[in-house]
Amino acid sequence: MSHFFIVKTLDEVMALQQHFGSKESETIAVTSAFSRILAQDVTAPQNMPGFRRATMDGYAIQASASFGASESTPAWLEIQGSIPMGQVPDFVLAPGKAAGIATGGMLPRGADAVVMVEHTQTIDDTSLEIYKSVAPLQNVIDEDEDCKSGEVVLPAGTFLRPQEVGLAAGMGLSTLPVHQVPKVGIISTGDEIIPIHEDPSPGRIRDINSYTLAGFVQEAHAQPVRYGIVKDDPKALQACCEQALAETDMVLISGGSSVGTRDYTVAVLSQLPDTDILVHGMSVSPGKPTILARSGTIPVWGLPGQVVSAMVVMKMVVVPFLHRIQGYAAPRPLVRIPARLTRNVASAQGRRDFIRVVLENGPDGLMAKPVLGKSGLIRTMIRADGLLDIGENLEGLEKNTWTQVILL
Repeated sequence: MSHFFIVKTLDEVMALQQHFGSKESETIAVTSAFSRILAQDVTAPQNMPGFRRATMDGYAIQASASFGASESTPAWLEIQGSIPMGQVPDFVLAPGKAAGIATGGMLPRGADAVVMVEHTQTIDDTSLEIYKSVAPLQNVIDEDEDCKSGEVVLPAGTFLRPQEVGLAAGMGLSTLPVHQVPKVGIISTGDEIIPIHEDPSPGRIRDINSYTLAGFVQEAHAQPVRYGIVKDDPKALQACCEQALAETDMVLISGGSSVGTRDYTVAVLSQLPDTDILVHGMSVSPGKPTILARSGTIPVWGLPGQVVSAMVVMKMVVVPFLHRIQGYAAPRPLVRIPARLTRNVASAQGRRDFIRVVLENGPDGLMAKPVLGKSGLIRTMIRADGLLDIGENLEGLEKNTWTQVILL
């Protein structure tokens, strides 16, 4: 137990991500690819869209034919024909000619621009006036403008949003190589913890943490696996940990990380085979009594039993490690927005403080109002819109200071 509360800074803890790898890959249908992480680079099998296409309704022309055109001096062109949607034009557009075209239509050979219909006027069936000039490729997507054949368009480690899935579908890819979805085991510990369907007697509290932690896991697009409540019994906790380690890719133990004669998490983890304690204590508030162990290749976290501390540590520390396991090419950045403080905020130098704040509209932008309340109240997290990150070298922030708020 000599390592107890030899604290590490948050940066030192985050650097430990290098000790863990990502999940293996599998090939899945593109229809199931949303929210997955690419395991290999995806290259374009051909140019996309593969032909010059209009982005506006109007007339396909040679851009040079419109130079100098204005409302006072319109350019006059002859209408050569029109282009049906989904059809390959069967003619070459001659100089001084125009062809009617709809958005998405294929430009005929000889055309390099589209003039919007709003900037034209038909004089008769064969004559067209243009009131605004266009540049080459204006209102046009070139044949390889979206992607070129052989180009890496989706690198490994990319999170697949609807737009990436759409690009893959547009390239004709029916399957994609992705990392397997990690499973995260969640264990609640403590004699005082009871299931949520029971009425708590004095000194007891319903299990909150396993539900909040599972929510964070699901928000990160991983799969939570609950292992229920384990009483303060080292043998029972060890057996539960061994089962979770055999079945999941990360283990979260809620409780058992603070000072106390009945806290067995470190002792139990130390007895597991091929397990090293990497962290026992972080210089952050809330969340100082946080444990990180490596059991084989699996990260095992001992999170504070106090619900607010557990949620802050989960958001700021554990989820980035989960992203590492998921296969992200780089850590996903936290969403931060600027806001002005409504009051002075104190902080202890040498410790990273995360202060819950509410965002309100102010005269010159958003205002960050600290949430008042004791640290163990879950309602303070419910009221909060974000977290104010105060660095180790600061003793607080003054009222009206512009700062960055991490959105929750």
